[in-house]
Amino acid sequence: MLSLKNVEVIYDDVILVLKGLSLEVPKGKIVALLGPNGAGKSTTLKAISGLLASEEGEVTDGRIELDGQRIDDLAPEKIVRLGVFQVMEGRRVFEDLTVDENISMGGYVRTDRAELRRTRDLCFTYFPQLQRLRKRLAGYLSGGEQQMLAISRALMAKPQVILLDEPSLGLAPKLVQEIFGIIQRINEEEKTTFLLVEQNANLALAIAHFAYIMEGGHVVLEGDPEKVKSNEDVKEFYLGGGAHERNYRAVKSYRRRKRWLS
Repeated sequence: MLSLKNVEVIYDDVILVLKGLSLEVPKGKIVALLGPNGAGKSTTLKAISGLLASEEGEVTDGRIELDGQRIDDLAPEKIVRLGVFQVMEGRRVFEDLTVDENISMGGYVRTDRAELRRTRDLCFTYFPQLQRLRKRLAGYLSGGEQQMLAISRALMAKPQVILLDEPSLGLAPKLVQEIFGIIQRINEEEKTTFLLVEQNANLALAIAHFAYIMEGGHVVLEGDPEKVKSNEDVKEFYLGGGAHERNYRAVKSYRRRKRWLS
C-alpha cells in the first residue's frame, strides 16, 4: 500500500536527515518504526503526510507512493483525501473546541453524512470515555483522553493509513496498554493500516506485524517482530537486556561496529 523508495529529506537546504530511506507498509498491517531520538522517525511521517514544508524541509530525492501513486509532491490536504492521516506527537488537539467539535474536524473531507454518523458512533465504541465528555473543551482533558480524541479524529477521516507518532508519550503505563489494545482492535476490525513510531519498543513490537529500526536517517534492521526482538543490539539498546554492558564505552563500540549490517 505505502512505500518509500530511497527517500532523502533535507531541512533548510543544508541539513540531511533522511539518507536514502526505503520501507514498505502493507495493506491492513501494523508496521513499527523504531529508533533513537534524532534517527529521523518523525521526519519520515511528515514526509509521507506532506507536512515537511511547515518546518522548511523537503523531499529532495526518491519517491513516496500510495497504491502506486506518487504522493511526495502533493499538498497535505490532498494526501489526506487520498487516505493518509497523521496523528502528531503530543496529540495536538484543538484545545478551545469541544470533544464533539474536534471529532467533527476529522471528517471535514467527507460528504457521506450517514457514514460519518456511523464513524462517529464507532469512535465512541472504541473510546466510550469520550462520549461522556462530548461537550467538554479538549484542553481540559487528561493526556490519555486527548490521545483517544486524536485517534478518534483520525478515524473520522476514514483513512487507509494512520501515521501514529509516539502515542504513549507522557501517559501512565496502564493507559498506554489500553490505547495500544484499541489500536490493535481498530487494525483487526476496521482493517486500518498503521505506521507506528514509538519509543516503547516492547509494546510496539507486541502489536506490530513488521518492524524497522532506524538510525542516522536510514534503516539498519528490519524483519518480523520476533526476529527484531532476538537481535542482541535491539535487546541491549531498546528492550533493556542483551549480552553487552550498557555504558558509554559500549555505546561507542556499538556505533563503530555497526553490527546491524552483519
